Amino acid sequence: MKRGKQRAASADRVMTLHPAGKSGVSIDGEKYRVVRRALLACVPRRSEGALLSAVSEGVVDRVSGLEAMQGASVLWYVVTVKQDLEARGLIEIVPGSKPQRLRRGSGRSGKAGGGGGTRGRGSGR
Repeated sequence: MKRGKQRAASADRVMTLHPAGKSGVSIDGEKYRVVRRALLACVPRRSEGALLSAVSEGVVDRVSGLEAMQGASVLWYVVTVKQDLEARGLIEIVPGSKPQRLRRGSGRSGKAGGGGGTRGRGSGR
């Protein structure tokens, strides 16, 4: 019976994008939406942005106890969804920031494959 649940859940997948134009990965749609929502809530619009470590910590705090994330490597999802949102232009790395800082983007990406029109099934609308 457990196996049937896994098959049913796998139908909802999102094909992520990569900011460097590399191949993305197919991930569980529910986990994608949970982490995406938390990332966008944690990444500020202000020009100086926020440290990646602080954003990651905030996302982990928000999603770790949720049923959708049980048994998942939350930090792996944070990095994967962060790269997807970068490729889509929804967040960006503050230029010249070391350590890395993130801020909200304009929603448009000049990078190959990053316009947002290539989402997989079940990616949330």
